[in-house]
Amino acid sequence: MSPPPARTSRPAQRAGSPRGARALVLDELRRRIVGLEYPPGTSLSENELAAALGVSRTPVRESLILLVEDGLVNVVPQVGTFVSPLRESDIATAQFVREALELASLEQAVPQVGEDDVEDLHRSLEDQRRAAGRGEHDRFFALDEEFHLRLLAVSGHAAAWRSVSRAKVHLDRARRLSLPLPDQLDVLIDQHEAVVDAVAAHDADAAATALRSHLRKVFDDIAVVRAEHPEFFSDDR
Repeated sequence: MSPPPARTSRPAQRAGSPRGARALVLDELRRRIVGLEYPPGTSLSENELAAALGVSRTPVRESLILLVEDGLVNVVPQVGTFVSPLRESDIATAQFVREALELASLEQAVPQVGEDDVEDLHRSLEDQRRAAGRGEHDRFFALDEEFHLRLLAVSGHAAAWRSVSRAKVHLDRARRLSLPLPDQLDVLIDQHEAVVDAVAAHDADAAATALRSHLRKVFDDIAVVRAEHPEFFSDDR
């Protein structure tokens, strides 16, 4: 599977150094892989990517090496370079890290949440419902990310989102695949609302239960997604 036609972008032209070019190329390739513009199994050609991004092959080659280290890209000797398939073990590890960090943060957030925080979370829910009503999956995904970041911010641990984001790249690919499932967005929003209601009531136990249930939903979704897209998954679990 070759990469789908992509808009031409020239990240390196906005960089002041080769290292800056590599960082921009790396971010762009990671975004396309996690966002499923390059789904699992996609063949990645250094020449084609360099031409599409308007850069030399060097930052592309260096970025692919880093993506291999992240487990997002596989190099098959004498065959080529490909976007890695999804492995349930990687997803489970990413979910474990995310749950541990977000639940620990939530425990601290509940006692100190204020009216302004609750209003912000409710506005986020309204934005999510609008995006869901329009079938805007990319917009909803971004709002979902913002919602979880806001929960971290209430506890004063917004900076921890960087660690969460790095840990959950494999999880995010699975989440992206699950968004078109029937009623998926409405269910996710209802789960978000349950978390907000518990936080607003300063009920730490209920908030933790609601958030844990929400974060673990991905395991049920994977079973459905894998049945629909077996070619995206590896048998190595």
